[in-house]
Amino acid sequence: MNVAVIVPAAGHGTRMGKAVSERYGSGRKQFMRLGGVPIVALTVQKFLAIPSVKEILLAVPEGSEKNVRAMLLGSGVESRVRVLVGGRNRQESVGACLDAVSQGIDVVAVHDGVRPFVPVKLIEEALARVAVHRAVILGMPAEETVKQVSRTVVQATLPRERLMLAQTPQVFVTDLLKRAFEKARLDNFVGTDEASLVEHLNEDVYVMRGSERNIKITGPHHMELAELYYEAENRESADHRR
Repeated sequence: MNVAVIVPAAGHGTRMGKAVSERYGSGRKQFMRLGGVPIVALTVQKFLAIPSVKEILLAVPEGSEKNVRAMLLGSGVESRVRVLVGGRNRQESVGACLDAVSQGIDVVAVHDGVRPFVPVKLIEEALARVAVHRAVILGMPAEETVKQVSRTVVQATLPRERLMLAQTPQVFVTDLLKRAFEKARLDNFVGTDEASLVEHLNEDVYVMRGSERNIKITGPHHMELAELYYEAENRESADHRR
C-alpha cells in the first residue's frame, strides 16, 4: 500500500490572541511551537514513522510557502514534505493537494495540521481497515448531552449513543476520495470534512474510536493542554528507549 498524507494548514488562527501568539512564536496556530518545534512539524513526524507513507503534502496560506519551508528546517521533516498553496477553505486546500498526489498512490489520509498528538498505532489501524472499508475516520463518542437549538431555544435532545465527534486522520481509497471531490464540485457542495463529501456520494464511511489525546488545537485554552501532552509524549518516548 502506497499512502499520501494531506495536511491542511492554511488557516489563520485568529482565535489565539496576541498574548498566546507571542508566547508560542507565531500568529498562526499551526506554526506555534512546542519545545521549539512548529506544531505542524510535530504532526507530520507522526506519519513519517509509518513505512507505507510515501509522500506528505502540506497546504499553507498563499505567499507563506518560502517562510514555511524555512520554518520546517531542522525539524526533521523538511525533506519529506511538499509545501503547496492552500485555498479559501479546507475543502479547497485538500482538493488542491489531492490534485497533486503522485501516480501510484493507493490511499490518501487527511489529517489536521493542528492535531500533533494522534497515536501512531491509531494511524496504522486506520490504514489497515481502509483496505476493507474504503473510507475510515476516527471519532469519539459524545459524553455530554447534545441539544439541537434554533437560536436560543432547544428544539430537540439528540441521542448521545448515535453521535460521534469526528477526528482525523480520515483515510480513503484514492479513487473514492477523488470521485467525492469531483461530485462536490459538480454539485457546488461544501462539506465540513472529507467524510461528508464521501457521504454526499452515498458511500459508507466506517468510524473507529479515536483518542482523547487527539485534540485539535484551535483556541488559547488548548495550548496549556498541548504542553502537558507534549511533555507526556517525551516522557513516554524516553521510557521506551530505556
